[in-house]
Amino acid sequence: MRSSTSIESVFVFGSNLAGRHGKGAALWARRHRGAIYGRGVGPQGRAYAIPTKDRQLRVLPLAIIRGYVGDFLAYARLRAEQRFEVTPIGCGLAGYRPDQIAPMFAGAPANVILPDAFRALLASRP
Repeated sequence: MRSSTSIESVFVFGSNLAGRHGKGAALWARRHRGAIYGRGVGPQGRAYAIPTKDRQLRVLPLAIIRGYVGDFLAYARLRAEQRFEVTPIGCGLAGYRPDQIAPMFAGAPANVILPDAFRALLASRP
């Protein structure tokens, strides 16, 4: 039985639709959290993949990423017993700025832990 202080941590990282977890946070997720090579979306091991690039490793448009973030937030809301630690998805290899990605996480449930840059941007919004 799991105590309320022992919340399972899920590593949330940016991926590509081909699931080639070969660089950055995706590689770390594959090596340390059970992310599955070839699976570019959703839960896997103790990780959750949010695509920021397509199958050919081209950067996805913000509107498409927003949809995947919405799917993730819905997933997290249904799993209050888990804690989701979000990396600054889209702000590394995909090349977006935090101010372009952070607003997608506005209204995230309490079990979603955002990176400092995202939290600061969301806190400064009216």
